[in-house]
Amino acid sequence: MKKLMLAAVAALLCGGAAVAQSAPPTDDPYGWLEDIDGARSMAWVHAQNAKTAAVLEKDPRYETFRQEGLAIFTAKDRIPVPNFRGGSIDNFWQDETHKRGVWRRASVAGYGAAAPQWETVLDIDALAKAEGKDWYYKGAQCLEPEERYCLVRLSIGGKDAVSVREFDVQTKAWVPGGFSLPEGKQNVSWLDRDTLLVARDWGPGTLTESGYAYVLKSLKRGQSLDQAVEQYRSNPKEISVSPQVFRDANGKVDGVFFDRGVSFFEREYYVPAKSDVVVSACERRTPPCGPNFIRPTAWTKLPFPRKSNIQTYVNGQVLFTTEQDWNGFQAGDLLAYDLKALLADPANAKAVLVVRPKPNQSIEGVASTRDRLIVSGLEDVKGFVDAYDYKDGRWTAHRLDLPKDISVQIIDTSKSSNQLFLETQGLLSPTALWLADASNGSLKAAKTLPARFDASKDVVEQFWATSTDGTKIPYWLVRPKAMKADGSTPTIMYGYGGFQLSKPSVYLPEVGKIWLERGGAYVIADIRGGGEFGPKWHDAVLRENRQKAFDDYYAVANDLFKRGITSPRRLGIYGRSNGGVLMSVSMTQHPEMFHAVVVESPLVDMLRYNHLSAGASWVGEYGDPDKPEDRAFIAKYSGYQNLKSGVTYPKALITTNTKDDRVHPSHARKFAAKLEGLGDPYLYYEDNFGGHSYDADPTANAARWARHYTYLAEQLMD
Repeated sequence: MKKLMLAAVAALLCGGAAVAQSAPPTDDPYGWLEDIDGARSMAWVHAQNAKTAAVLEKDPRYETFRQEGLAIFTAKDRIPVPNFRGGSIDNFWQDETHKRGVWRRASVAGYGAAAPQWETVLDIDALAKAEGKDWYYKGAQCLEPEERYCLVRLSIGGKDAVSVREFDVQTKAWVPGGFSLPEGKQNVSWLDRDTLLVARDWGPGTLTESGYAYVLKSLKRGQSLDQAVEQYRSNPKEISVSPQVFRDANGKVDGVFFDRGVSFFEREYYVPAKSDVVVSACERRTPPCGPNFIRPTAWTKLPFPRKSNIQTYVNGQVLFTTEQDWNGFQAGDLLAYDLKALLADPANAKAVLVVRPKPNQSIEGVASTRDRLIVSGLEDVKGFVDAYDYKDGRWTAHRLDLPKDISVQIIDTSKSSNQLFLETQGLLSPTALWLADASNGSLKAAKTLPARFDASKDVVEQFWATSTDGTKIPYWLVRPKAMKADGSTPTIMYGYGGFQLSKPSVYLPEVGKIWLERGGAYVIADIRGGGEFGPKWHDAVLRENRQKAFDDYYAVANDLFKRGITSPRRLGIYGRSNGGVLMSVSMTQHPEMFHAVVVESPLVDMLRYNHLSAGASWVGEYGDPDKPEDRAFIAKYSGYQNLKSGVTYPKALITTNTKDDRVHPSHARKFAAKLEGLGDPYLYYEDNFGGHSYDADPTANAARWARHYTYLAEQLMD
């Protein structure tokens, strides 16, 4: 469930429903660019795109790079990412024929074949054509244990906001009269066959200042939205509310929590304490189905630490990580509550320690199979996976014998067995898929990605730089074996450093094919703000301490210079989303250190971010610029405000997406417009679909990377 939690965090990072934005300050000459689809804004965007295309797409390398990227993103021999569903393996597949993608399935045994026999479940290209809608698939949530009926999430243009529709996998058709929820940012969970728990926009006044739902309701089959019964109401000053339904291995509901997001990093969990109406969840269906569900009139707050995340439920145990020191436990610990004991007597329930990471470790993923707990982690930013058995109140671990010194990710787990899929990869190690059995620790290589580039001439190394306060900062480097240590190697340095998201060594085919094969080097800087060493690595750079993350990044750059790997003339940097903060700050604080900067889908105007899209939810990370004491430290680094006349900045490539409903596109627009006003060189490009993730269309994604690498080659290799 940690994988799902991180995905939710990533969406919360820069997400939010369409909410009313406050008018831009009158002293902001580029505030008009906050009008996303306004005629004046879009005319400016089209003109900027034309200028950039004339520069980059006319370069003879552009088409070569685009074709190389397209071959990678649409290759038929990619690993089809597996998901257990009932007795099948599901996969969502995109290629040149299916640009929007097809949901398909194979048998568990058939998936292991070199060429699985796939059966189409839902063709999104055909659906979009038939309905005349710009549909993109955003996943499905299927009702356990049968997993026949699924809530399919469909997005217009690749946005995060989705419509939700009920689909019958057996008949391969939409359920007649089934659940159908209109577009919005929404959290939806099955309670039983005829009941959903839904947090969404219910009408005026039901969204938080961040654009998320704070009203949770139960919706019965056949009811309209206005007939849904309110179950819980938070308040608009907080972040969100969402349901959590705990099912045993047979699909029976053992409990329902309501998750109240007090701030981005703080949450409280509640269960009903008193009710005035009992609604049978088994009115029209035979078991297994949910317990009696109630309309609460009073609530019991459960004794979880405020900074905690529920990860999974297995063997009657609720597994959660604490992100703070609490009741004798340490930040980063994985703990468990017995659910029955917790519900029977919350005040006296005792949490039990399951895993305490070492100082050089972090917990990255937590999931469960039928009766095993699975924990993936990092040790010095290198992956491992442990399987835990639970007997007589004790957890016993067994480490799976996976390849060493690379990253590991939990892809999916089976609730009907103890099987799971794991993925391993490294900068020069192609992605490999493993089928494991948690009950005996067995591993079987299921699929291996063919090498996408010639790695024989390269080498991967891990180094540690020393930041300004003496902290050791790890980073990964892949470089030519024959590199001369004279600072002449064109190098791209990636950075993120936020929201406790780790960035280990991963296989990046487009980097290898387009950049490494042409003699370049690539760096992943594991600066503070990420989760590489647990919550404290992240917390060290929150709010007024943000400058430490930037200093970490500069320390890595300086270490590259000292080792003779590259030089300011040959060093380019790349970051997106929260990494866009890092990019814009880096080029304004140390323009002399870099010759290329790719600022993608960025946060840039940090004195106004909390009034754009879901910015109010990120105050725990950056601080509140509406408070004078916070505004003072944010103003010192905010990239937009710190662009100054008379400074020679590196020529930047600034990109965003009109349909990005996580990071408001005006951040990128205003940054480019201000550079234009100062007379500084830059390039700007704004895609008009794909959303924040850019994964809606592999063809568009290939063009995007071709623009990036053409620009980087011009700046660093020419």
